[in-house]
Amino acid sequence: MSQIAASAQAVKSSRPASNASQPARKKSPVADLPVSEPASLPVPNWLPSTNPVQPAATILHDLIDTKLDVRLDWAKQWLLGTATLTLRPHFYPQNQLVLDAKGFDVKAVELLNGGKKGKELKFGYDKKRLTISLDRQYLRTEQYQVRIQYVAKPNELPKGGSEAITEDKGLYFINPLGTEKDKPRQVWTQGETEGSSCWFPTIDRPNQRMTQEISLTVENGLKTLSNGLLIASRRNPDGTRTDVWKQSLPHAPYLAMLAVGDFAVVTDAWRGKPVEYYVDPPFQHTAKQVFGNTPEMMDFFSKKLGVDYPWEKYSQVAVHDFVSGAMENTTASTFQQQLVQFTPRELADISYEPESVIAHELFHQWFGDYVTTESWSNLPLNESFADYSELLWAEHKYGADAAALVQQTKLRNYLEEAQTKREPLIRYRYADKEDMFDRHSYDKGGRVLHMLRNYVGDDAFFTALNRYLTQNKLSTTEIAKLRIVFEDVTGEDLTWFFDQWFMQRGHPELRVSHSFESNHVTVRVQQVQDTLYQPVYRLPVTIATWSNNQATEHRVLITKADQTFRLPVSQRPSLVKFDQEGVLLAQIDETQSQEELLYQLSHARGYLQKYDAIQGLRTKTADLLVSSAFRNALNDPFWAVRVAALDGLRRYRGAEGNAVRKDLQRVALTEKKGVVRATAISVLSSFANEDFSEAYGAALKDSSYLVVGAAVEALAKAPTPTTRAQMAALQDTKNPALLTALSNYYGINGTLDDYGWFLRRSQDAPAEVLYVLLENFGTLMQRIPPIEREKGIMRLETLARNHPQMYVRLGAYKGLHQLVASMPTLKSTLQDIRSKEKDDGLKSMYSLIQ
Repeated sequence: MSQIAASAQAVKSSRPASNASQPARKKSPVADLPVSEPASLPVPNWLPSTNPVQPAATILHDLIDTKLDVRLDWAKQWLLGTATLTLRPHFYPQNQLVLDAKGFDVKAVELLNGGKKGKELKFGYDKKRLTISLDRQYLRTEQYQVRIQYVAKPNELPKGGSEAITEDKGLYFINPLGTEKDKPRQVWTQGETEGSSCWFPTIDRPNQRMTQEISLTVENGLKTLSNGLLIASRRNPDGTRTDVWKQSLPHAPYLAMLAVGDFAVVTDAWRGKPVEYYVDPPFQHTAKQVFGNTPEMMDFFSKKLGVDYPWEKYSQVAVHDFVSGAMENTTASTFQQQLVQFTPRELADISYEPESVIAHELFHQWFGDYVTTESWSNLPLNESFADYSELLWAEHKYGADAAALVQQTKLRNYLEEAQTKREPLIRYRYADKEDMFDRHSYDKGGRVLHMLRNYVGDDAFFTALNRYLTQNKLSTTEIAKLRIVFEDVTGEDLTWFFDQWFMQRGHPELRVSHSFESNHVTVRVQQVQDTLYQPVYRLPVTIATWSNNQATEHRVLITKADQTFRLPVSQRPSLVKFDQEGVLLAQIDETQSQEELLYQLSHARGYLQKYDAIQGLRTKTADLLVSSAFRNALNDPFWAVRVAALDGLRRYRGAEGNAVRKDLQRVALTEKKGVVRATAISVLSSFANEDFSEAYGAALKDSSYLVVGAAVEALAKAPTPTTRAQMAALQDTKNPALLTALSNYYGINGTLDDYGWFLRRSQDAPAEVLYVLLENFGTLMQRIPPIEREKGIMRLETLARNHPQMYVRLGAYKGLHQLVASMPTLKSTLQDIRSKEKDDGLKSMYSLIQ
């Protein structure tokens, strides 16, 4: 799954989003919200967990095959189904079958004996599990079939979900009656973790495998999609159509899917296998520009792993209101529509993020689908590999700097979460299986794999992955199997690596310093993390010493909490660089002089070192050497270095003021990449009381929405006499980034005349915009008479109580909170909202808003 969700996009309102990919797979961690949250954080909980052990489920039966015959009732939002399951006892004789079946009306259960007519079986049902009494005891050598007639009623299930997967009812009807004019009618499913049993009876565990056939009856004009191949399609006398989809190779029940809607299907191919992109019809002409690298990805991953893409086809479908970022259903991945559907103008602004999610879900077809984790405790064996594929693809397609940017972003994501949570990657204790879907399983796991690859070398790394996939194909796995494969390939005992990185919590926190004396550089490395609950790490690392513009690399092994290394050099080095390759998953505090940082910036081998040098020099831009180096970096070949240099010149007050401002305006007007132009506009706006209206005016006409949005944000701080008319011309935009910027402008500068705009856009704005827009609505209402606020307050209260997206409820709550000073009666409303909120994470955030 992809941890990325809507909140990771346009809610970042104060400046243009970077082109970096964000984690989440699946989902929308609260940490992706803007930095306007209160600065205080809960006390880190690094103590050993007291939650109960969550072992893999005992396997009493093997689920061999599932056949479904289903029809959708759009008006009632039900699924009418007949499920025929083929099973056998796993080892011990069984006279009872227990199936997961959530919220069904079970009409009949029969045992089939080779004919269409079955033998009625007794059963018990508690709305969660269906317990069937078989007609006799069956041995492990005996298969049998049961047929279950049922009605699935997902909307009658208790509301569940998590930050990662916001609902867990398995089957979702979107705009079923067609009453929402701007939204299509769709039905789609989401099985992970155990949501498949909300729409068909099954053994809903990742350690099960089944082949599958689904006969799906729908209105004739609608398209269908499911796992495997479409093997039949027939029109029925009542105007409906029945499509039959067959999944021939076995997969886990949570990977079963269906999607129904008015999709445009854009076709592609890889080595003769169908590759398809299902999108809303207005986006069919841009679908290949978003998804079009999929065949090349399939080829790259197949060659890199030495295992060809193993399934019969690969489809990708964009759906509305998806409850996660994306999902790797076998042969048919599902995506949030806002991640992958763009107008031609928006295409210029799309970052690596959509492509990284596409790579992530595709890589799951090997790691997660072909080989599946045997328990949710071992989830990183799915997610860390999918996460790491994002770096692999960036490295292959766009080069080392692009891969380094992914590495940097992912490490930041994990370290941000580690401020309040530190858990082992492989967790046999958790409160809920959904807790596994976090930045540990994704971002930390991917960085651990990067270290493992660096340690054993590319040849051994990919040889081991090939063996791991080959030995465990179409079956389940756990962390010991991965370790043993790497040990078999390398001949090395890697228990130390897997123990400290997969089985223990935390990460190293390093303090690094160096000195020169008598043709030696002495490097001192201190591990300063709390070693009561985290290990003293064993860290192979490279230290580079630079002399005469040449780097000498020294490979050292850190094994102690405080360790010193003496490295031979012929003269005082111009630069000593710890972790030269930027591989370690660690917080590193490295002491470097200004001279070293300047040398590093001009001689660095890649993005990470250049970025670190810029960050280290940011407080010294008044020095002419530093500001000159930053101005030179504005011409760096890699766009993210140019962005970092621009940010380093924000609010510049040194002697090169005029030259810096000219450079910033030049970049704003002539730079090719939109995110860099947008950053330049944002940096210009940091110079208070200075007139850059010419640059802002040009930016308002830019082809990039990011640049236009940056200009709107700049003019919000320093409006001109023509600004209001300029904003009015943009009011009806549907672009999330620009809509977010406009809400900020009106929040700061709006009047009662703009109240109606907020009321209107709070109804049609996408969820990823509402978080910021609703808070800005509260800001505007502070400046209008209390008697005029009734509709706005009602809108905010309704969204704070009822919106399905947690971050939208938070934005509405913050909007209301801004009005408390002038309307004290709202305190009781906010208290009632807090008391009735069911999301524990959101309740914690409410407690910080005082």
